[in-house]
Amino acid sequence: MNDLLKHCPVVIEIQVAWGEMDAFQHVNNIVYLRYFETARIAYFERLGYIELRQTTGVGPILGSLQCRFKIPVTYPDQVFVGTWVSQIDADRFIIKFQIVSQKHQKVAAEGEGVIVSYDYRENKKAPLPEEVKQRIQALEATVSAKR
Repeated sequence: MNDLLKHCPVVIEIQVAWGEMDAFQHVNNIVYLRYFETARIAYFERLGYIELRQTTGVGPILGSLQCRFKIPVTYPDQVFVGTWVSQIDADRFIIKFQIVSQKHQKVAAEGEGVIVSYDYRENKKAPLPEEVKQRIQALEATVSAKR
């Protein structure tokens, strides 16, 4: 399992809940997006991005999100969600996700989101703070040799 996520600087563990399954007896597709959300927030927390937003008014906002489903996940299982940033631009970055099923020892889903820098005081897009860029680069450097 570690080999599947060794390229991710942030990995979280989530227990699959019975109630996350749908009438087709697998975890409902929207739940995967919630797993991405939980991992995304964990990544932001590692960056200190939430605190930076509180002091500067500039923070992250989700611009888009996509998911590719690989295998169905069912209860009982535990998933590991890895995240990493693949691209940094002037006002946004791309965050990638990988969900791995412990039961199957395989990638269950992959996805990516566009995170836009947003000025919450002015209600408009803003340049990505240099401090955030540096923090992302430092966090990514902890695993870049493994990619």
